[in-house]
Amino acid sequence: MGQPWQGADYGYEPHRPPVNPRPHQHTRVMPGPRPDMPAGYRQGGGGRRRPPAPPRRRGGWRLFRRIFAILVVLFIVGGVAMWFYMDSSLHRVSALSDYAGRPAQGAGTNWLIVGSDSRQGLTDAQAAQLHTGDADAVAGARTDTIMLVHLPDNDTKPTMVSLLRDSLVPIPGHGSNKINAAYAFGGPALLVKTVEQATGLRIDHYAEIGLGGFANVVDDVGGVTMCLPQAVQDSYAGINLPAGCQNLNGANALGYVRSRHAFAASDFARTQHQREFLGALSSKIASPGTFLNPIRLFPVLFDLPGNLTVDNGDHLQNLIGLGWSMRGIADGSLVTTAVPVSGSSKGSLLWDKTKSRELFNDLNTDQAVPSSLITTT
Repeated sequence: MGQPWQGADYGYEPHRPPVNPRPHQHTRVMPGPRPDMPAGYRQGGGGRRRPPAPPRRRGGWRLFRRIFAILVVLFIVGGVAMWFYMDSSLHRVSALSDYAGRPAQGAGTNWLIVGSDSRQGLTDAQAAQLHTGDADAVAGARTDTIMLVHLPDNDTKPTMVSLLRDSLVPIPGHGSNKINAAYAFGGPALLVKTVEQATGLRIDHYAEIGLGGFANVVDDVGGVTMCLPQAVQDSYAGINLPAGCQNLNGANALGYVRSRHAFAASDFARTQHQREFLGALSSKIASPGTFLNPIRLFPVLFDLPGNLTVDNGDHLQNLIGLGWSMRGIADGSLVTTAVPVSGSSKGSLLWDKTKSRELFNDLNTDQAVPSSLITTT
């Protein structure tokens, strides 16, 4: 007898496992958030999730960046405006010109620096304070100070040479005369031509400052400290200075660099004092006490360019390079000397032809000036 279900239809069929069944994969489906569940709760975790951090506010940082950018732009624009203002404030003249027989261009760069005795712009009260005499009392303008500054292209030291104002030299069109008379005869152009022909050096730049301008700049920086080895009393220059280190204001500084009657070496001592003082003044202008002090810096920036006269081709960047080099007078990185003199004739000084020719040739070829040619007194 067969099985009870075989051959008959009882409405039931036993379970038969599938052929090649797949392994059962368990995939956990996380239920979605319930509508009634408050934000911040984790479903099925039994705890409260830490609320998300609020978005970082960038408004303050953006404001800071905008303000900083505006300040940078203002600083750049202000600096450019100041630069053009100062450059345009320079007085310009036609001091340099080509002519037949002009010396050829040598090595390095040559400046002619002039301190004129011009009283232009001074009131009677200022002239009395500075003991310069008024413009009507002094006929013509001459040069109290004439300096040749050579800036080499190599690693030799820059050199500053005082051309004593009583030096007897040929003045084109006026015969032989004291060198400072060239300025009175023909202004800066004739003075430059006279210096070029007397020295054989081609002058590349020209700078001039008057009496009042010099005193103003000294006062702008708060005076300049000088250590005097002896007391200096000179009624002509209007000074009575004790020996020792002291701060010279504009009036006393002007009297000091102009004084020659108080010294046995006369004009030699005066030119030495002029070189020393220019070095101290340049260092004071470039010092942090002036450069980082708006109370002193801005008067210098506004005052100095307006008191300088330069050649038409000269600009502010040329003067900055010159001033930076002149700082070396104090530490010896700039050589200072006077043109060698062999004697005098009728109140005029005669240059030593051999030594002066050697000195100017060394400058023209960027050679170091030997100690035998260094003259101070």
